[in-house]
Amino acid sequence: MAIDFLKTPRQRLAVYIALAVVLAVLPWALGGLFENGKSWLRAVDFALLYIMLALGLNIVVGYTGLLDLGYIAFYAVGAYTYALLNSPHLQAMLPVWMMHPPFVVMIILAAFMAGLFGVLLGTPTLKLRGDYLAIVTLGFGEIIRICLNNLDHPINITNGPQGLNGISKVHLFGLDFGKPIQWLGLTFDVAHSYYYLILAFCALIIFVTLRLQQSRIGRAWVAIREDEIAANAMGINTRNIKLLAFAMGASFGGVSGALFASFQGFVSPESFVLMESVMVLCMVVLGGMGNIPGVILGAILVSITPELLRDAINPLQSAVFGRRVFDPENLRMLIFGLAMITIMLLRPEGLWPSRRRKLEIHEHEEEATA
Repeated sequence: MAIDFLKTPRQRLAVYIALAVVLAVLPWALGGLFENGKSWLRAVDFALLYIMLALGLNIVVGYTGLLDLGYIAFYAVGAYTYALLNSPHLQAMLPVWMMHPPFVVMIILAAFMAGLFGVLLGTPTLKLRGDYLAIVTLGFGEIIRICLNNLDHPINITNGPQGLNGISKVHLFGLDFGKPIQWLGLTFDVAHSYYYLILAFCALIIFVTLRLQQSRIGRAWVAIREDEIAANAMGINTRNIKLLAFAMGASFGGVSGALFASFQGFVSPESFVLMESVMVLCMVVLGGMGNIPGVILGAILVSITPELLRDAINPLQSAVFGRRVFDPENLRMLIFGLAMITIMLLRPEGLWPSRRRKLEIHEHEEEATA
């Protein structure tokens, strides 16, 4: 991950090593600093899942400039793909060899299925942009959720609104992530084990995103975002490049969804409502579209804020009013809305924008002023 203010490779290497050490000891630090360390660790696990989702959406919105309000549908596809093949729900309907595939195969399958749905969404929307594309993608996300909610008859595939439970935990390298793992005298419970597993996939997705950003494909995405007609005139196959953006972003969502289903052990359509798509989009916009560190920062801020409010606001309300007056969830949305308005007014490029994005926005402001 390129950090602008670190000039030399040695400085960047030192920062990366320090960051790796912090991430390695973070679960133990949370347990030592907070009484409810396990709930905080679960919040960090979900923050890592949101980082993967935000990075996937950043490919579509930040790089290619295509507004997608139904991105959570790919998260749902990955989660249900994992859940259907790793729960007892379809055990009587599917051959034995299809049930409980190896974890690596399952992740690849979830990514492929989500990518396929990304292509299905992208194909009929190639000529749409702006508000029209947003409406179509919003409808696509709702169609997926409604289908999951109603595919319990005449053949019960998704178990409808009741969702799927009994989803198997990950088995990898002979380790059962559903049970405490003993290693080097340390005990890793479920949340600890999944933290390192999700962190590994998050690091992999960051690496892939960095390589894509610096490749010809990444530059083609940016060219389409800036001027699709000019990009087409320069010989870029805008059709295939846009489909690739949809497929690649969707596959990241599918991987995150599969890890979510395994970690949670239960999925239902209520986990994939429109508000989740809006939240992921806000992570990208708040952090800084097109900039990987900014997107990661936005995902962390938006996902960790509820835990901070829950731990700080409730005791504060009890001390001041003697009871809980405001629900932290509602207060979160209020603070979140105010933060988004403030960011859009004072720093429209985001909290940590890319250099290109910052120059573009301020250049447009200077032209408008002139």
